Amino acid sequence: MTLTHLLILALIQGITEFLPISSSGHLILLPNLTGMEDQGQALDVAVHVGTLAAVVLYFWADVKIALAGTTRLMRGKVDTQGAFLALCLGIATIPVILFGLALKLTGWDEALRSTAVIGWTMLIFGLVLYWADRTGAQEKTAARWSLKDALIMGLWQAIALIPGTSRSGITITAARQLGYARHDAAKLAMLMSIPTIFASGALLSVEVIAEADTQIARDATIAAVMAFAAALAALSLMMRLLRNVSFTPYVIYRCILGVILLIIAYS
Repeated sequence: MTLTHLLILALIQGITEFLPISSSGHLILLPNLTGMEDQGQALDVAVHVGTLAAVVLYFWADVKIALAGTTRLMRGKVDTQGAFLALCLGIATIPVILFGLALKLTGWDEALRSTAVIGWTMLIFGLVLYWADRTGAQEKTAARWSLKDALIMGLWQAIALIPGTSRSGITITAARQLGYARHDAAKLAMLMSIPTIFASGALLSVEVIAEADTQIARDATIAAVMAFAAALAALSLMMRLLRNVSFTPYVIYRCILGVILLIIAYS
């Protein structure tokens, strides 16, 4: 694969993974609309590893607390802030794993990878994000995350397996509807992405190990590094902007792209 193609792939994944505009939808659209070669699962894993590293680095203080708490949680103790955070993240991840397995076993994961589906989900869930952001209170902080809210956000997150929905977008939507402030809603959504991206990357890795060769490894390394840089920049920018800006610019982008995709799909 050419360096230009790898750069485009890494930029798309890195920039869209944490913005509420759907990375999976954009990655599917790349070959669908441009005629470019499909990147394949090996590169999907690589760019996911890159974005995972970016979010872990950005939220390292919280990740370190959760990792320390995980060891206590594994011993059946939920007596520290880290253990409770780890428990919440675990509960929030279960629905997306179960729904993902169901889609994989039934074959619906491939059936949903169409321009029409992405167009509708871009438009519909963009409007849902706008509604939640405009009507949701801003009284809760990330420090007040509860098991109930983690489960609710986890159920919403499972919907993101439908391409075009946006994992970050739907979890931010859920958090805003539950009353979390914009910055805190985004923070929780990003922390939830860590076990989710790890799980999806691990699943894809099992499928591509047998196909790996020197060329694929080289391309994957380049893509992962570039995706890491793009994701870290996009994440840093969004988290800073959310202190003063709403999610409306992302909603506008989603609606415009959704309408364009529906026109293409049905023309």
